[in-house]
Amino acid sequence: MSESNHLTTRIVLEPEDEFNHDPGTISNFNESMYFNVVDHEKKVGGWFRIGNRVNEGYAEMSCCVYLPDGRIGFMYQRPKIATNDVFDAGGLSIEVVEPFKHLRVKYSGNVCLLSDPSQMANPKLAFTENPIVECNIDLDFRGISPMFGGRPVDAATGEEPEQDPEQSFSKAHYEQHVSGVGVIKVDEEVFEINGLGLRDKSWGPRFWQAISWYRWLPMAFSEDFAMMISIVSADGVNARTGGMVLEGDEYHLIREASIETTWDEKWYQTNLIANVSTDHRSYEIKGEVASLIPLRNRRTSPDGEELLTRITEGLTKYTCDGSVGWGLSEYLDQIIDGVPVGKDVLSD
Repeated sequence: MSESNHLTTRIVLEPEDEFNHDPGTISNFNESMYFNVVDHEKKVGGWFRIGNRVNEGYAEMSCCVYLPDGRIGFMYQRPKIATNDVFDAGGLSIEVVEPFKHLRVKYSGNVCLLSDPSQMANPKLAFTENPIVECNIDLDFRGISPMFGGRPVDAATGEEPEQDPEQSFSKAHYEQHVSGVGVIKVDEEVFEINGLGLRDKSWGPRFWQAISWYRWLPMAFSEDFAMMISIVSADGVNARTGGMVLEGDEYHLIREASIETTWDEKWYQTNLIANVSTDHRSYEIKGEVASLIPLRNRRTSPDGEELLTRITEGLTKYTCDGSVGWGLSEYLDQIIDGVPVGKDVLSD
């Protein structure tokens, strides 16, 4: 259990939270787990996510593999589900072997193999014009850090606060840096993976359009030096910074953070410079995007407005203090008139 800085709430996290929660009756309840991993030597990486939306009758399943030559294998499905008891949908499964210590991710299915990953901006065209190949993944993830985050409760009563489902992204969220060992097979190519990454879990009501933009930078340099940098704007004006730096076996909270982004002509991030400070020291981190895939989520609001959210997922090489690491740069933006709303914020 970890205490928050607020007098009225505290953050709690129990081993039982590794398993799935009662979805209740909220229509847009989402419970999701996410993992990423990069083998620093082979330059092979990937991320994998299941989001159970059981009250809507389906799951969101994503599998993304970054190959060393810049190609990306990607699959997204919305398989039907009838229970929130497990993460097992569309060929992807996540098993909790030992809470906070050991989890297993498996995928058996297909991916769309993209020589030009930017084509995924138009998914129908991308899936039509690129080969669909077999993909098999079997990875064991083990925690290399403490847990970060949890669920907020009232400091006095221990009860969870009420949330507006229309304005929610999640009510509980935690993260952990991990090692990932196993096999990734794409078509006829087989990669023995020994890498580092980060996992997270969240649950509660979620609409992807509930926030204006965010920048999320998970990265690992070694088993005792890693970071997660987060900057989130709910209203497009004010931003909340967060995250942590792993030094040895201890997390130090990020108190201040800024990100300068270099964009290409499609408003995809190509390079970045992040400056963060903890209570102990400051860091400058440089990021170079090796390959990137643009993803989207669309929803029609109750008044008929078409809402478009774009998430760009960049496999990114990071340098800090003379160390080289790898991770993701995940940029979420609402798109208005073809332009990401966060393009002028915290950018060069």
